[in-house]
This record gives sequence, C-alpha cells and structure tokens, in this order.
Amino acid sequence: MTVFALGPDERQWCAELRAMTAERLSPLVEKGAAGRVNRPLVATLGELGLLRRLFPADGSLRALDLCLLRESLAQECTEAETALALQGLGAYPIVQAGTDAQRARWLPEVAAGRAVASFALSEPGAGSDAAALSLAAEPDGPDGWRLTGEKCWISNAPEADFATVFARTGGAAGARGVTAFLVPADRPGLTGERLDMLSPHPIGTLVFDGTPVTRADVLGEVGCGFAVAMATLNLFRPSVGAFAVGMAQAALDAALAHAGARTAFGGPLKDLQSVGHQLAEMATRVESARLLVYAAASAYDTGAPDIARRSAMAKLLATETAQYVVDAAVQIHGARALRRGHLLEHLYREVRAPRIYEGATEVQRSIIAKELYRN
Repeated sequence: MTVFALGPDERQWCAELRAMTAERLSPLVEKGAAGRVNRPLVATLGELGLLRRLFPADGSLRALDLCLLRESLAQECTEAETALALQGLGAYPIVQAGTDAQRARWLPEVAAGRAVASFALSEPGAGSDAAALSLAAEPDGPDGWRLTGEKCWISNAPEADFATVFARTGGAAGARGVTAFLVPADRPGLTGERLDMLSPHPIGTLVFDGTPVTRADVLGEVGCGFAVAMATLNLFRPSVGAFAVGMAQAALDAALAHAGARTAFGGPLKDLQSVGHQLAEMATRVESARLLVYAAASAYDTGAPDIARRSAMAKLLATETAQYVVDAAVQIHGARALRRGHLLEHLYREVRAPRIYEGATEVQRSIIAKELYRN
C-alpha cells in the first residue's frame, strides 16, 4: 500500500477482523465487569492469534499493522481494542530491551492471553511530565534495589500478572537516572487498588513498599529506562490515533444510518442542509485523521528521522477529531444517544481518555513545536 490507500488484501483483512470481533469478542465484553481486566476476553484475543501479531517472530512489529489492528477492533468493540493495546504497551519494553530469559518467560504467556501486562510510568505527581517521576529504587546489597513509592493511572493495575515499572535509581534529575524493571505481581510489598474512571478501562494504582528487584529484573541498562519508555511510546502513539479513528468511524457510521432513516420536518434528516453539511465535515475530518495516522505509521516503519513529530501530529489530530465526531453524532441522534447502553453513549465516555493518555494534546503540541525547530 501507499500511505494514501490500503491494498485489497489489507482491506479484506480489516473486514474479516471486524466480523471476527463482532462474532467472537463483543459477546465476551457483555459478560465482563466495567473497569476490570476481562481475562476471558484477553484469552480469546490470544486464541484468535491477534495478540501474537504484536510479537512477530523476527521481533519487528510494523506500526502500520498495529494501526490497522487497533482501528478495526475499535470500530466494533472498544473493550477488545483496549485489551489488546494494553497487552502490547505493557509487554513491548520486554521486546525492545528484555533479556533472552525475560522474553522466554513472559512473551509467550502474553501472546497466548494467559498473562496480563501493565505499563507503569505515570505517578500522582508525574503524568504529562513523565520525567518527573519519583518512585525510588534504593540500593539493596550488591545486586538489587527496593522500590518505594506509588504509580497511578496504570493500565490493568492492580490485576496484571506483571508490570513494566520505571523507577529512579540515581540522583540525576529529569530523564537521567531512571531504570526500567520487570516486576511480577507476586513480589513482596506490591499492592494497589482499582480506580473508578469515566471510561470502562481497567485502570488503577500500584503501591511499592520496599518491593525487591534485582539486576535480573532490569530492562535494558541501569539508568537508561526513560529511553525504554519513549521507544515504546513512539511505536504506540500513532496507534492511539488509529484507535481514535476507529471510534470516529463507528460514530460516523451510526450518524449516517440514523440521518438516512430518521424522518423529521417532512423528510429524512440527511436532506436537511445543516445535517448534510455536518456529516460531510465529520467524514472529511475522519479521513484526514486516518491518512495522517497511516503516514506516521509508515514513517516509523521506514525509519524516518522525523517520527517524533509525525507521531505527535497523528495522535493530536486523530484524538481531537474523534472527540468532535462522536459529539456531533450524539447531536444528530438527539436524546436517544444519551441513554445508557447506546453505542454513542458508550463512545462518548470512551473518547475522552485518549486525548490525555500517552501524552496529552498539549504535550503533543509542545513536541511538534520543538521538532519543527530541531533541524
């Protein structure tokens, strides 16, 4: 494909994936509890081979494949999309920086849907400013540390089987002195609690009270953990945009169907100029966001030097577009879209979070502005 169009094989694969999601994954969501890890859903993602797509045998996940996967899942079932994405986000630091032993222990379990992963970067005082994290890793003997502090807004916490945890091992300020650790959930001193959020994602806290870790738990090099975090986020940031595009497309499809079938003022809603123009604007913005996401993913896959700027642009435009399109679709539907259980009521709650996580909209603008002057 080019960045401007999918090939027939890719279009067919996306259509099959949407059908599979509707048939196999959506029914499992109805049996789960909002805000909790849905292990049957994660296991089925593994059974269907979807999680294995995140961990190719050669270790190189194409950003475009990840985007197509997330966009297609999101059009049919946002919970399935999120379950898959959180597995990738929590485990990808192991792919990029893990030892052979770490990869052998955890990646097959994550890919099969038997182990749930978590990415633990944010803290109560370090959200958008991730380099300000303060979770302390105090030396403990010649080959270990003890973690003390709290992580907050953490995916799959506290129910995950392991977490990629970023802690400060040195006294240097900012990004320097941060180390990434792979911490199994059964380590002493590790607790947490679930947070009740607007969207139904499994999110919580992790509290470390002298939790022991050793050099065997380090991901990458001591003191280089922030680079591990950023490498993971650079890959996943465009795919957050793909998630947003999937939600926006679902909202647009719902609006088109409703405006074509609903009669008002002597004819279908779509024949009202105000509604028709609104639909045209929504469709144009969705397609613009989709193309920018694909372009950013292709740039990542080809090793373009400006991937930070492209990824930030893709996430910025796609998440802001999704918020606009879902809101407009609610307006076209009227009060029926506000009823609990309606697709748009669900999307309205889901769409707000991506404008904040993995770098808020304001952070993306700051990245873009900085990158414009880099060269």
